Amino acid sequence: MQAEWIWGLGGGLLIGLGAAVYLLGNGRIMGASGIIGGLVDNSDRSLERLSFLAGVVGMPLLLRPLLSSAPQTHLTSNITVVIIAGLLVGVGTRLANGCTSGHGVCGISRFSLRGIVATIIYIAAGGITLALLRHMWGLI
Repeated sequence: MQAEWIWGLGGGLLIGLGAAVYLLGNGRIMGASGIIGGLVDNSDRSLERLSFLAGVVGMPLLLRPLLSSAPQTHLTSNITVVIIAGLLVGVGTRLANGCTSGHGVCGISRFSLRGIVATIIYIAAGGITLALLRHMWGLI
């Protein structure tokens, strides 16, 4: 049996490294929702934001040949559920003024009370949502 937990560890280390490089490189927190939100709402179309988005999309495509033995995911095949989930994540990150990379990775590592509280709330909300949708309603 393959140790699939290593993929999560590797991904977490890469996200942490990316956050550190982003902070050291330009002195700003790497909050993906804020970076992408500035592009979407046209408030800031800087090269920094475009480069970040290109890296988020491009790196997995570049690394895909090296990761041919990646573990299987159990994502639903119901595309409607995936689209609704994505929209809800987008709304949630705007309401929380940040996302998992901003609050969870960067906020907690800086001992930010706001980041810690936001992380606790979105993890609890995710657990409750999964319990309702999968175990009670059988949707996912």
